[in-house]
Amino acid sequence: MKKLFLVLLFILGLYGNVSAAVGCDLNDPDRDVKRFFPASTGYKTAYLSIDKLGRAELLQKVETRLGDKFTGLYETSDVPYTVYTIFKDKEIIGYIHGINQKGQYGGLQVFLIYDPQGKITNFYYQKLTNKEAQKMRSPEFAAQFKGLSLADFQGYDPAARTGIPKGLKGESADFFATLRAVKKNLILMDIFVFSNKELAR
Repeated sequence: MKKLFLVLLFILGLYGNVSAAVGCDLNDPDRDVKRFFPASTGYKTAYLSIDKLGRAELLQKVETRLGDKFTGLYETSDVPYTVYTIFKDKEIIGYIHGINQKGQYGGLQVFLIYDPQGKITNFYYQKLTNKEAQKMRSPEFAAQFKGLSLADFQGYDPAARTGIPKGLKGESADFFATLRAVKKNLILMDIFVFSNKELAR
C-alpha cells in the first residue's frame, strides 16, 4: 500500500510538472513554413522561456509592458515558446511564433508571421472554438493585422480593452482575447528576437 501511494505521488508529481508548462508549436511546421514563406529553403527552431532569460524580473517587465498579469496554465514563467526562424539559403526572411491564450470557449492558439524587421505579415489561428470561428478565420480578419508591429499595440490596454490599434474591428470576448495574445506575442518576440537576434538563431 505504501509503495502504491509513493508511485501515485510520483505520477502526480510528473503530471504536475508537465502540465505546468504548455507551449505552442505548429502542428505541421514543414507545411506551414512553406505556406507562409514559399521562397524558404529551411528553418530552425529555438525553445525559449522567461525562466531561462530572466525569471521573476523578466516576467514583471513583460507584465508591465503587456498591461496585464500572467495567469493560468498557459502563462507560467517556465512555458516554452517556440520561435521558428525562416531562411532563404543563409538569409533570414522571417519568423513564426505562436502562443496559447485563454478564450471564452476554450484555448486559442494565435500565430503571427513576421518579416525580419518585426512587422506582422500574416496571422493564423491554429486553434479557435467559438460561434464566430468562421468569420475570425477568414482572410479578411487576418488581413487586419498585416503591417502592424509592436509600436501599434503600445497603447492597447488588454485589461481595460482600450486603445485598440486603428483598423482592428471586433466585439466578441475572443476578439479581445486575440488582441491580448497578439500584444503578448509581439512583446515576447521583441525580447526573444528583435532585441537579440542571436537567441533565436
